[in-house]
Amino acid sequence: MAKTVLTTERLELRQIGENDLDAHLKHLNTTAVMGRLGGPRSRHAIAEKHAASRESFAHEGFGFMLGYERATGELVTHCGMKRVSNPLAPNIGDHEIGWLVREDRWRRGLAEEAVRAIIDWAFEAHKAPHLVALTSESNIGSWKLMEKLGMQRRPELDFKDPFFSDEDNPTIQYSLTREQWENHK
Repeated sequence: MAKTVLTTERLELRQIGENDLDAHLKHLNTTAVMGRLGGPRSRHAIAEKHAASRESFAHEGFGFMLGYERATGELVTHCGMKRVSNPLAPNIGDHEIGWLVREDRWRRGLAEEAVRAIIDWAFEAHKAPHLVALTSESNIGSWKLMEKLGMQRRPELDFKDPFFSDEDNPTIQYSLTREQWENHK
């Protein structure tokens, strides 16, 4: 079993292990879950993301994780923190948080629960100066959660990403400083 990084009331967030690919593909790489994220990815693409997360943990002590329900042990989320790496983004290297939740667990507050723990971890353990989150205007659930978390819209950081459809462009960004987080929680 991969190392547990964070535990919340309902979730255990673990580093991504070598044997997690099939479960990720089955539960999180679906048309519904990936609909606003460019669609389902190939097995190879998800394997590359897993390898990048393991490398990020090895070099920086943070990365994306897989989240399991504590009550059932089932995989329910992919979330974490990484560096902005899209070459089209104007803020490469910023600390980026992100999340997705499997479809049969939507609207249960799991994304918010996971991301609150990730934000605390980012500011406390990793001393991130600020955090950003990327989405599209059409991904209403995503940016509404960003706003609920106290993040501020940053239109000067928007960029067009040809990987995404016109409907999901431009990529928009929200940001959060430690002070904003402390005042908001």
